[in-house]
Amino acid sequence: MTFPQFVYRNVVRNKRTYSAYFLSSAFSVLIFFIYALFIFHPDIKKGVTSAVAVQLMTAAEVIMYVFSFLFVLYSVSTFLKSRKREFGILMMHGMTRNQLNSMVFLENMIIGIGAIIVGIVAGMITGKLFLMVGSKMIGIEALPFYLSEKALLLTVGAFLILFLSISLFTTILVRVNKLIDLFQAGEKPKKEPKVSILLSLLSAVLLGVSYYLAATATLVTLIVRILPVIGMTIIGTYFFYTQLSVWVTKMLQKNRILFWKKTNLVTISSLAYRLKDNARMFFMVTIVSTVAFCAVGTLASMNVMNKQLDKEYPAEISYLAKDDQPVHQQNLSQIKAELKEKNINYTTNEVPIKYVAIASSTDAYAPEKIPVVSFSDYQRIAKAAGFEMSEKPLVGNDILELRQSSFSNLEKITYTLKQDQIKLHQDQATKNIVIPIQLILSQGVVVSDNLFNKLTPVNTEKFTGFYTENLEETEGMAKNLVKDGMTMFAEQKPYSMTVSGTLFEKQMSMYKMMLFVALLIGAVFFIAAGSFLYFRLYADLDYDRRQYLTITKVGLTDQELNKIVTQQLALLFFVPIVVAFVHSGFAFMALQSLYKLSIAKEMVIVLSSFLLAQVIYFFFIRYRYLRNLKKSLI
Repeated sequence: MTFPQFVYRNVVRNKRTYSAYFLSSAFSVLIFFIYALFIFHPDIKKGVTSAVAVQLMTAAEVIMYVFSFLFVLYSVSTFLKSRKREFGILMMHGMTRNQLNSMVFLENMIIGIGAIIVGIVAGMITGKLFLMVGSKMIGIEALPFYLSEKALLLTVGAFLILFLSISLFTTILVRVNKLIDLFQAGEKPKKEPKVSILLSLLSAVLLGVSYYLAATATLVTLIVRILPVIGMTIIGTYFFYTQLSVWVTKMLQKNRILFWKKTNLVTISSLAYRLKDNARMFFMVTIVSTVAFCAVGTLASMNVMNKQLDKEYPAEISYLAKDDQPVHQQNLSQIKAELKEKNINYTTNEVPIKYVAIASSTDAYAPEKIPVVSFSDYQRIAKAAGFEMSEKPLVGNDILELRQSSFSNLEKITYTLKQDQIKLHQDQATKNIVIPIQLILSQGVVVSDNLFNKLTPVNTEKFTGFYTENLEETEGMAKNLVKDGMTMFAEQKPYSMTVSGTLFEKQMSMYKMMLFVALLIGAVFFIAAGSFLYFRLYADLDYDRRQYLTITKVGLTDQELNKIVTQQLALLFFVPIVVAFVHSGFAFMALQSLYKLSIAKEMVIVLSSFLLAQVIYFFFIRYRYLRNLKKSLI
């Protein structure tokens, strides 16, 4: 038998241990290749949406490649630690250090090249399906399958470099100790896990503070808090697994009623060792899972933002005439004609907007003139949009800030008008948005009808709103007047305008495209997290066999064995997932500050889907693990 044959058979013999690592690597290659097919497809580089899709997928390629590098590096280093006994046997039979390094290098390359081949073949088989789904979500015509040489070469080249680099690096990680140490690596009694009460408390404090900051975040504080919260959560999670969880387990051991009950003696005794030994793995699975949950959850929550668009643009078509040119009447007639042509029932309202000059303001960035709307006009267009009116009619010089966005915050400002030095104190805002932010020059105000009639404007503009029952019906209307559904005030045109249907369709296309990208990346992250659990579990299989064989000799029944193994596997699989769920839950609470509508439903769907996948994976691994464990107990 030649040396290459020996290496190949060595990989095949360990296929059970390598299977999760191999399949995860192949899946990463598959998704990378699918993205490359999109990026280099000759029919996709048409239009703004497609260009954004290409940019998103390119960014996803980079993220996935960096993650794959770290995943492979961690996986290989874990395998090397679990094979010390095997290395000792080989060296006892005359294998040199160079041959050992060559063996490790060739094994990694065999697995890597195999993963590349399987991933690309799977990509070719499923490529048509992914292109169809991706085209549908992006909102373009279905893309025919096209095998791009660039996509193929990029995938093969990128992952060959990745596996080659890792293989060369892992030869440095191979530590050849004394043979006796290598033989006893899996048999040495484990040291009593030690913990620091100070670090345990630090973990609890860091996680508690980060959760509090996330739960109490507002639109204003979110940007400031996000980095400190992420940093504290990562550090707190690491010490949670290395210190706090072990300390809690030791406290359980001191509870004699619980500790001595049935099989809890075995379960809790080994739990402290498992938590300490697998702390880094638990930490990585938690962080990777949290990233996956948050990525998919954030994109899923954007569906709420799409629903929120109806509140941001209450009139399905909004038109603001800046002057008295005849072109405005032509444009409005065109809009009415298109609505009639599509058989869309609508109502319309016209509201004058006065721009009044201000002498001074407590706001340093206030413009020279501000737009003013009367309360009765505000009330009329709010009711036309279907809003309930809760504001009381204004009297005297009372004013309301004319809210133009759900994300805007009330600014308490005092304006002094040039006209009669009238002072306007702004300390409240309208409950509803009636004129989109893109239509007028600056933040406006609502005043009483009496005051509105007294004001002498610098100039007057006219807002016209067209209200329909379904905003999606207006998609694509007035294309010659707006670009992508919007003509902003700042543009050098005599009008500004928005078409809600077009804006909604554009936003939905962006949402679907980003969700498609996030789902695939999230799947890669989640499968990688499952792989960490899988090969960590099988790395301890020999030790568990010896442990349970000893306990079986003193009377452990088959039913009790199943119970102990199920409990320990459940902790191994679900502790990091539950912690990731908690992290994600508080992250979503912070995300909620960006929305006026609740995102709870979307978050529950995302987390429930991941939990269901983890439960299925758990029962599959439990079945295989028990079967392999019992082989040595017969």
